[in-house]
Amino acid sequence: MDRKKKIYLAGPLFSHAELEYNRKLRDLLLNKGFLVFLPQEDAEDCTEEREKQNQEHIFRKCVEGLDNSDIVVAVLDGADVDSGTAWEIGYAYAKEKPVIGLRTDFRSLSDGVVNLMVEMAIVALARDENELLKTMERFR
Repeated sequence: MDRKKKIYLAGPLFSHAELEYNRKLRDLLLNKGFLVFLPQEDAEDCTEEREKQNQEHIFRKCVEGLDNSDIVVAVLDGADVDSGTAWEIGYAYAKEKPVIGLRTDFRSLSDGVVNLMVEMAIVALARDENELLKTMERFR
């Protein structure tokens, strides 16, 4: 039996809309047979926990999640990529883990889709959830 691939889902998690979108993506990926590490839940990264725990605890749980993942899916929406997401992309790149970007935002920079360093660190870029799921088939 094949081992299920584990995805680390990187993305902003500071608004209700971002939190809900992350959960939607997690559920889509789970339904496709992947395991998913969702930092906002699996690293207990939320306002209440930030008040109860120190930042180092959340950081360590996220690094552990990245280390134990096979693939990173990174939400790249916004005028600029979320700084935490950019760090997670760089860390995954350094660990030679494939990073798949998801950018549903139609805005782009004059010289690329996202920041050059982020764009060069990803192995594929999907423009919507359906394209992401099709891309993920290559990584089963």
